[in-house]
Amino acid sequence: MKPRMNPSQRVAVAIRHVAFEDLGNLEASLQARGFRIDYKDAGVDPLRAIDPGVDLLVVLGGPIGAYEESTYPFIGEELRLLEKRLALDLPTLGICLGAQMMARALGASVRPGGDKEIGWAPLTLAQQAGTSPLDHLRGVPVLHWHGDTFDVPSGAVHLASTERYSNQAFAWGRRGLALQFHAEVRLAALERWYIGHACEIAATPGVSVAQLRAEAGRYDAMLQTQAAALWQSWLSTFS
Repeated sequence: MKPRMNPSQRVAVAIRHVAFEDLGNLEASLQARGFRIDYKDAGVDPLRAIDPGVDLLVVLGGPIGAYEESTYPFIGEELRLLEKRLALDLPTLGICLGAQMMARALGASVRPGGDKEIGWAPLTLAQQAGTSPLDHLRGVPVLHWHGDTFDVPSGAVHLASTERYSNQAFAWGRRGLALQFHAEVRLAALERWYIGHACEIAATPGVSVAQLRAEAGRYDAMLQTQAAALWQSWLSTFS
């Protein structure tokens, strides 16, 4: 028997582009805050049917470009959904591709970066990050896995950079957060990434499954503790 859904329970919609890039450790933080999680699979589920006023929207990562709507028409639906939410300053989180989608929806450029950034490294936090939830990741190595970059939208607050990519995170209004990197990953679940992204790993000089696995084992415990603090701090601003 399926459990009855509480009609008054808040809903977090997560747009997923590949099955193994999911909410990860963010899921537990959402559930602790009383959210029911509703996954929508891009390219399968009609994204235009998502209520723009849903309590929380999370746009997850994926191996496509935020500028490839001619190949992946659903990107247009995602952008229109994000435009509506961000205009109303509704709680919205973008991770990797999701951050790039947020940047595009706010009128900023998204483009190939020219150099893959795959592996674990800490962020360089901007001064403004000291008063943001991102401060919980100060000095913490996080997983980077992208080849595209974005400009920080006009009116957004730049929060983080790395040596390779100057724009790694930004805040929008009081409730919008865009993260180019992955703080949501969990150690065991990363084995699915190594399989799903096998071709990309093999084609990127200096990157190997063995290296990524070793780095994940070294930094996972620290990331899990600080990521939980990051999510709870951000969620507490509106829930």
